[in-house]
Amino acid sequence: MADTPRRPLTSRNAARAKTRRQREELARNPVYDLDAAHRSEHEIRIGLSTSSVYPMTVRECFETAARLGYDGAEVMITNNEETQDPALMNLLSRSTGLPVLSVHAPTLLFLPRVMHHDHWEKLRRTAGLAKDAGARTVVLHPPFRWQGDYARHFVEGVRTMAQETGVTLAVENMYPWRAGLREVIVYSPHWDLAGQDYDAVTFDFSHASTAGTDALAAVRTLFPRLQHIHLTDGAGTLTDEHLVPGRGRMPVAESLQYLAKHDWSGDVVVEVNTRFTARRSTRDAMLAESLAFARRHLGLDAR
Repeated sequence: MADTPRRPLTSRNAARAKTRRQREELARNPVYDLDAAHRSEHEIRIGLSTSSVYPMTVRECFETAARLGYDGAEVMITNNEETQDPALMNLLSRSTGLPVLSVHAPTLLFLPRVMHHDHWEKLRRTAGLAKDAGARTVVLHPPFRWQGDYARHFVEGVRTMAQETGVTLAVENMYPWRAGLREVIVYSPHWDLAGQDYDAVTFDFSHASTAGTDALAAVRTLFPRLQHIHLTDGAGTLTDEHLVPGRGRMPVAESLQYLAKHDWSGDVVVEVNTRFTARRSTRDAMLAESLAFARRHLGLDAR
C-alpha cells in the first residue's frame, strides 16, 4: 500500500506579490458601487473588541463602546481574570446597555494554560462562558500542528462541540509564519479557511493581508458560512498590523458593501491596534473612525 503523502511544512513566501497583484487587478476593475448605499435586510451589529483598547480593562472597553455608539462588545479571554468573569460582563452589559456579542477563545500561542491545559476542555469552558454572558459566537483560531489530538480531530471536534453547547464556534483565518524566503505552515489543517469543512467562520482582514489572501474573493467564497467579521486593515506587509479600516490596502470597503448588498447576517467587530497611542482622545478617534467606516460601507449611516 502506498504511503500517504505528507503535507509540506513550508512553501515559497509569496504574500507580497499576491497582495500587489490583487491591488492592481482591483484598480483595473473597480467593484465598489459609488451610486448606491446597500443595506442588508438583516441586522448587522458593530462591536468593539477588548483587544482594541488593550491594555485597558473590560469595564473600560464597555464604557468606551457605549460612549462612541457601538452596538456591543467582544471579550478576548486572556490571563486577566476580568475576561473570564461572565457575571462582570453581564453587569457591564446592563449598565451600558450593550450586549456581549462574542467571546474570543484563549487560543493564542502565549495563552496555553488559560482556562484549562486541555484544549478541548478550554474550548468547552469558553463556550459555557459565552452562554453565561449571553454571547452567540465564540471566535477561535485553528490549532497548531503540534497540538496532538486537538489538531488531528479539530474540524469534527469543533462541529460536535457546537452542537453540544448550542454556541456558534467560528474558526478564524490566520496566516503562515515566515522563515526567510519560506512560509512555515504551523496551523492544522491550515491557516486558510478555503477548502476546510467548518460550519462557521470568522474573517479577519489584517490576517488576510499578512497571508496575501484575496480578501474580497475569500468573503465571496466563505459567504454561506461567514458568521463573524474582525474589522481591521493591513498594508500588505508581512506583519499582522491591525490597522484602522481604510488606512491599509485591503479591499475592506468593497467587502463590507458586498456583505450588505447580499443581505448578510452576522456581527462586525472592530479589532484594531491602539496600544501604542499615548492619549485616550487619539484612541477614541481611531475607534470612532473605524465605527464610521463600518456604518458607511454597510449602508447604516441613516440609522
